Amino acid sequence: MSRIGKIPVKIPVGVKVIFQDDIMTVEGPKGKLSQKYNPIINFKSQGDEIVVSRANEEKQSKAYHGLYRNLLNNMVIGVSQGFSRILIITGVGYRAEVQGKLLFMSLGYSSDIYVSIPEGISIATEPNGRVVISGIDKHKVGEYASQIRKLRLPEPYKGKGIRYEDEQIRRKAGKSGVK
Repeated sequence: MSRIGKIPVKIPVGVKVIFQDDIMTVEGPKGKLSQKYNPIINFKSQGDEIVVSRANEEKQSKAYHGLYRNLLNNMVIGVSQGFSRILIITGVGYRAEVQGKLLFMSLGYSSDIYVSIPEGISIATEPNGRVVISGIDKHKVGEYASQIRKLRLPEPYKGKGIRYEDEQIRRKAGKSGVK
């Protein structure tokens, strides 16, 4: 049995989970998420938990077992608490600010960068170079944070660029003078 798949998903108060026509829908205080699933996987409600099981022992159904359990868990967490990623912008003159539905960034290039903020994502910028990206869909939040980070990857000599808050940049020593 899948180690991840056999763990039941706890459903907090105020969250409603519906399974119908091979679509799981989770509604909570922060919003509503839907996800298609394969009918090989069965969901059974037991009090305030949902147990995920599979119909057979084929390799593909074992993979789906853990996948759909984790997707359901992420949807439950998203509609009840939400997800966030924090980016740190480091560099002289590097900054970011939100202007309506656009994220304006000055990253040391000859022109400024404007990135549109997708639906379901909210961004807060702080004066110390922190950009907080939050939303209810874990995949959307992570994907958007990754796209922003790609605009100016952190460099190993001075550490300038955009990095995740929990990311460690391996620094290199600069050139030493020729003697």
